[in-house]
Amino acid sequence: MKKSIFLLSIFVLSITVSAQNSQYLTLDKNDPIDFFATYIVYDNDTIQLGPKAFFIDGQLTSEEIADNPFVFNTINDAAKHLTDGTEDEPMVLYIAPWVYWIDNPDDPEVRDPGDGSVPYGLVIKCDWLRFYGLNQNPENVVLACNRGQTLGAKGNYTMFRFLGNGTSSENITFGNYCNVDLKYPLNPELNRKKRSDAIVQAQLIHCNGDKIIARNTHFISRLNLCNFVGAKRILFENCHMECTDDALCGTGVYKDCTFDFYSSKPFYHTSGTGAVFLNCDIRSYTRGTQYFTKANGQVAVIDTRFHADALNYIGWRDFPPPFMKNYQSNVTLNGKQITISKKDPQSTIDITGSPELNAYKFNYKGKVIYNTYNLLKGNDDWDPESIKQTVLKAEKENKISLTGIPVQLKIKASENTIETGKDVSVLKVDLIRFGNYEAAAESVSWNISERDKAFIKTEISKNGNVCKVIPANTSDSIQKVLLTASNISGLEGAISLSIKPAKLNPPMFVSLPKIEKNIDGTLSVNYRLEKMKYEDESMVSWFRCSDANGENPIETAVSRKNNPLLHYELSAGDIGYYIMVKVAPKHLRSDAGPVKSFILQKPIREKDVKADPLTLQTDFINVCVKNQPKVIPGFWRFAPFDTSAIKDFNRDAWYVGEGSGGSEGMTGLLQTGRYASMSYTPVGPTFGDMSAELTITPFKTAGQGFSVAPLYMDVLISYNPETKTGYGIRFIRKTKFANTVEAYLVEYNNGYVTQLTEAIPTSCFRPQCRLTVELKGDQLLAHASCLNDYYKAGYPPEVKDHVDLEAIVSPNREGSFGIEYNGGATTMINEVVVIWEKPKL
Repeated sequence: MKKSIFLLSIFVLSITVSAQNSQYLTLDKNDPIDFFATYIVYDNDTIQLGPKAFFIDGQLTSEEIADNPFVFNTINDAAKHLTDGTEDEPMVLYIAPWVYWIDNPDDPEVRDPGDGSVPYGLVIKCDWLRFYGLNQNPENVVLACNRGQTLGAKGNYTMFRFLGNGTSSENITFGNYCNVDLKYPLNPELNRKKRSDAIVQAQLIHCNGDKIIARNTHFISRLNLCNFVGAKRILFENCHMECTDDALCGTGVYKDCTFDFYSSKPFYHTSGTGAVFLNCDIRSYTRGTQYFTKANGQVAVIDTRFHADALNYIGWRDFPPPFMKNYQSNVTLNGKQITISKKDPQSTIDITGSPELNAYKFNYKGKVIYNTYNLLKGNDDWDPESIKQTVLKAEKENKISLTGIPVQLKIKASENTIETGKDVSVLKVDLIRFGNYEAAAESVSWNISERDKAFIKTEISKNGNVCKVIPANTSDSIQKVLLTASNISGLEGAISLSIKPAKLNPPMFVSLPKIEKNIDGTLSVNYRLEKMKYEDESMVSWFRCSDANGENPIETAVSRKNNPLLHYELSAGDIGYYIMVKVAPKHLRSDAGPVKSFILQKPIREKDVKADPLTLQTDFINVCVKNQPKVIPGFWRFAPFDTSAIKDFNRDAWYVGEGSGGSEGMTGLLQTGRYASMSYTPVGPTFGDMSAELTITPFKTAGQGFSVAPLYMDVLISYNPETKTGYGIRFIRKTKFANTVEAYLVEYNNGYVTQLTEAIPTSCFRPQCRLTVELKGDQLLAHASCLNDYYKAGYPPEVKDHVDLEAIVSPNREGSFGIEYNGGATTMINEVVVIWEKPKL
């Protein structure tokens, strides 16, 4: 009886809602949907609605859907009622054409990540969830947001986070329109302008599942696109992506896809067995060089066509390490065959004609079959394109292996640095199937250059899967050796080992260190080591102490680059201090030996100093940059920017070392982490006019300077680092333009910062930048320009290639120079020149 009543109720509901929806009109009349009470009809398919089949149409009013628990007009409301699907019976959202805002674009409140690091628009936990657009054109079914880092969000705003296996999408556009205009021809009233021209981190989808599929799906954003980033195995079929850097899912199989690359490195890196491109078209809008990754990671590119107007080179990454291996076959640029990373041939393996190509594609009955079954089958026989039977038939008929084919040869070392006469390293070869699944062992062969054979001996197992490396370096320096392993199919792997010569005992002192004063205002340390064939590389450090017993030592100068700092130039900061030197004897083949020290028994006097007390010039090569947070006249202060904001604030905030990115190949002063503070306080009670000239080299070469907006660097003069009071110039990343910083003068007043001038957008904050800031009476002046000539086209007229700023200020008698760095990405400080003038009476 109850069942009859229930069926009658459904029948009545059906008639009622059918009547209500008799006037229902799909937004796209060329691709119609019929909507009734309990079902929809689309593409001649009747779809019964229910707990695992929802219908969503943004045109429907709340009244029209009020009595139907399986019909919604927003994605967010539907997401509240999801239940886990299964592989055979997924949870499906049938979505009609419309623009569905996952996050209200008109809400002025800034999205905060709360306890996490990423602000998400919508977090959905559901296994086997399917987004199905009821239109053949994915641009007609849009899931949208328009927030990004500093533009409506704190952190890298991300539209979705999916928790669960089996997520899929079809006929859908996922778009973050923070930096891209939303154009919706079906209903222009739904168009929306982007938030900003400046390109910031505006992301789409994070996930943590396996067996993900995107078909006929568009992914639209720019920086950090994030198209299902985090998927273990994912197939993109007939999809379209638009992005700049750090954007793409690094574990994806991209088949029959199109890409628009608006900058040079769409992957930050790939993971494990990496990413695969099969029969794809890539439009590059990059000038000069197009890379795939910013960092390391494997990529395979098969039957893929690049189209570009301004490219002259395509590489895997800018400086591929010798162990990096990537695969290609039939790659063209504007119709002409190319080799990716031709300048780094060790990183490219062309598998055309080799058995390894079968891992990606094969021919069967005159047709090319892309072998997604081999790539994605894992250990559970996943077959998202239902080609398993075709693959097995071809395998049997053609008598070739088409399943279980590995795509990566990986070499693991028990030790990467080994010392002759002391260590060994055991290398083990693993063959890996796509998705990071272990493959059956195969015999491999090893290749070692004649040059490298001079530094190692090897013991190789019968099948080659294990190679024992015994160091035999009789030279006087560490030698890098490269070992390459390969299988018969065409896979290669390589590993680099550092081979140390046998360590010798440190040299002994024949005469102990002693300091001597020189008439030119310098000190020298004299000592003599036992006779040896190696150059002296002793580690020499200089200290200022409060008395002749060496109390309260503060290290001021150090040896670097294996060059003993034998001479120390006295400065006004040394006056009144007892100078101590410490020497740890060392040569090329030894560690440092026991330290011996010597201290002057009289303090430095004013007449001992010849250096100009009103001029400071340094490249920091011999400056001690260990954390020294005290403000002391004549001393550098190096400290964290804000210890309360830094988890690892016990480490040194600054270091002198090799640069990277824009400062590649240079040595200078760098920030250890995201933040750092430094200052120099001259000797004297008061000071008048002063100037500081710096040569700096940002890591970022495009001109945006820092990791994200609104990070910045302040260069300060007439400054008191204890009260944080003074003047300077700020370079800050903002969101108006993508590849600029803004510059303006600032006043510090007890830590509170006031902007003194209009902010000038500039493209000059690129390697290398020269800047000057000076105080002349009541005039604060600053100039900045780039020393290199960069391509300037594409910048609007308001973006200046140099900066000239001035402001009228109230002079003070402070004299410190300082840098407050809150920039994320590093900026190398190459040289600083500070000049003071005595205050006028």
